[in-house]
Amino acid sequence: MNIQAIREQFPILHQEINGHPLVYLDSAASSQKPRSVIDAMKRYYELDHANVHRGVHTLGSRATDAYEGAREKVAGLLNAGAPEQIIFTRGTTTALNLVASSYARSVCKEGDEIVITQMEHHSNLIPWQQAAKATGATLKYIPLQQDGSITLEDVEQTVTANTKVVAITYVSNVLGVVNPIKEIAEIAHRNGAVIVVDGAQSTPHMKVDVRELDVDFYALSGHKMCGPTGIGALYGKKSLLNAMEPIEFGGEMIDFVDLYESTWKEIPYRFEGGTPIIAGAVGLGAAIDFLNEVGLDEIDKHERTMAAYAYERLSALEGVTLYGPKENRVGLVTFNLDDVHPHDVATVLDSKGIAIRAGHHCAQPLMRWLKVSATARASFYLYNTEADIDRLADALLQTKEFFGHAIG
Repeated sequence: MNIQAIREQFPILHQEINGHPLVYLDSAASSQKPRSVIDAMKRYYELDHANVHRGVHTLGSRATDAYEGAREKVAGLLNAGAPEQIIFTRGTTTALNLVASSYARSVCKEGDEIVITQMEHHSNLIPWQQAAKATGATLKYIPLQQDGSITLEDVEQTVTANTKVVAITYVSNVLGVVNPIKEIAEIAHRNGAVIVVDGAQSTPHMKVDVRELDVDFYALSGHKMCGPTGIGALYGKKSLLNAMEPIEFGGEMIDFVDLYESTWKEIPYRFEGGTPIIAGAVGLGAAIDFLNEVGLDEIDKHERTMAAYAYERLSALEGVTLYGPKENRVGLVTFNLDDVHPHDVATVLDSKGIAIRAGHHCAQPLMRWLKVSATARASFYLYNTEADIDRLADALLQTKEFFGHAIG
């Protein structure tokens, strides 16, 4: 990959923050957008905007083609069997809530089990808490190893014949660990359960083949993969989607409406009530084109190199604690600096033009498992370089010295 050529395509990166060149290390929260995505959305609003699936005029046809074309691009990205298996949502959170509210609540009952892990983002934890409460099902957790990873032996012991749903992240947004989804799917299916995958942190960074993984549901967010905010998607196997009821009702998702009864359209439209996120879908489609042009295998290789380099640089710093496994790590390092609150670390780094994330990262149960209240996190993407990580390491040394003098 020609990183400098890639960086040139991201206008936001070419600025100074607090008198320093920007180093953006918060892509796990939201990635930056290339010019092609910005231009695609601008072009849609300037030339093609109209509502979709309704008007027979030229603009309506253009908008519909762009919207459905984006659906085909998502299907191609994931190697889904057909475009109708892709439901557009506001993001990963909405997609996971759809599965928990529509599918899980219809199949779970008292005595059944929903299996997740303590490393889950709140978006893949709270929906299952609510589904368990609503149905009487039991929420079970696959135990974590000392480094935050999970073993297939523990999956085997946790998933039983009573398990109806296994919901798990592909890549942890805190630990960077990559979970063995294909093997977990096999265990789930052998026990009669479905597997739901939170793909928010995996889709931007590696090639994903939902059919090869044999997952039942897969959720993603556009804004983490060079696309706009407010757009995401849910992939589902046809048989499961066809059996699910919509959870939002109104225009566009109906087939026939009478005074007292209504029927729904076929998938995916029954789950896309109201005017959809048309411009967001256009932007997501452009982002997929961009990622495909760069190459997801190349992105994966680059990010693993960045993560390994960052782990090496930061672990060499005295007083820095790193979390998560050293190996099998994608795109981020989570850490703490002794005797300095993560928010203070992030504030000092921002004064030097370096953007990182600090807090509980929407993973409070994992923070308690780590025995901390918060952490700092530096996350990387295709536009980051080793020089960015060097800036981070140097700034952490300065932060340590500053607070050391202040405490002393």
